[in-house]
Amino acid sequence: MDLEMSEPENPTPQQQVTTEVVVDDSATVPSYSNFCRVTATPEEVILDFGLNPQPFAQGRQDVKAIQRLVMNFYTAKRLLTALGMTIQRHEGTFGSIELDVRRRAQVPQQAQTSPGPKGVVE
Repeated sequence: MDLEMSEPENPTPQQQVTTEVVVDDSATVPSYSNFCRVTATPEEVILDFGLNPQPFAQGRQDVKAIQRLVMNFYTAKRLLTALGMTIQRHEGTFGSIELDVRRRAQVPQQAQTSPGPKGVVE
């Protein structure tokens, strides 16, 4: 009796496993923040969010942190990537985000136009 061992004719290709994360945000309480302090320990990144009622005031400003997020560095790096992509898409659509408040507050000088009634095309 002869026994022949052979590999299967159609080996199944290694299937890619996809993961879908479904987020239930029905209990989420939104809050607004215009201030964020970032600190860290050797193991974690700490983000404290708050509302600065006078962000352009000079001198001492007391800001109360109303929300604290603590995450590991892996999650922080994924957040950095996601925020970078989001900002890039926003700037691609709406233009560059100017972080310098003084530049943002300046009114751009309008181009010199010829005198005459507006809206009249010759």
